[in-house]
Amino acid sequence: MSASDVSDRELAQPYEIVAIASSAGGINALGRVLGGLPAGFPVPVVVVQHLDPRHKTIIAEVLGRRAKLPVVLATDGDRAQSGMIYVAPPNHHLLVEAEGVLVLSSSELVHFLRPSADLLFESVAGAYGPRALACVLTGTGSDGAMGASAVKSRGGTVIVEDPESAEFRGMPDAVIAAGAVDFILPLDEVAQVICGLVEAEQSLS
Repeated sequence: MSASDVSDRELAQPYEIVAIASSAGGINALGRVLGGLPAGFPVPVVVVQHLDPRHKTIIAEVLGRRAKLPVVLATDGDRAQSGMIYVAPPNHHLLVEAEGVLVLSSSELVHFLRPSADLLFESVAGAYGPRALACVLTGTGSDGAMGASAVKSRGGTVIVEDPESAEFRGMPDAVIAAGAVDFILPLDEVAQVICGLVEAEQSLS
């Protein structure tokens, strides 16, 4: 599917959260996607980017230079606010509970990773059901495939960066192989489609 298909999509409940995951090559991809979201974006955005746990991260500052929305490292117990981008800090899983409460966890690694895209996606699937929109960008490995399947099974929507445009195609390929995809898009179309879906359904709510 492409950006032109957004208007043809049968609209259901309005989205209330966007969850994005990436790994290798992700800083550039995230910068381009987050930079394409407008100021005043009507829902919160939560992000897992695989990071080296041994080093202090400046990812929020780096992405904040590209984004029109404020970018912060997620803090345990905060409530996700519309028009904000929350990034999982190194070595912590990020989950979202009911009413947008953010939870940081140091529980065991998933696919040798912490933070895990699967856990983030599974949490938003459980908390938001059909009101969740998940997006998988460039990365190696298969993190995100099980979580994307959980989002789909609860009636949510999944966007995947086209493996042909991804710097590393492992994560997009894994989600596609799991059959948990609504849109497969070139990187430059991802933000446009996210905005189109979210804003179209907001206007109907």
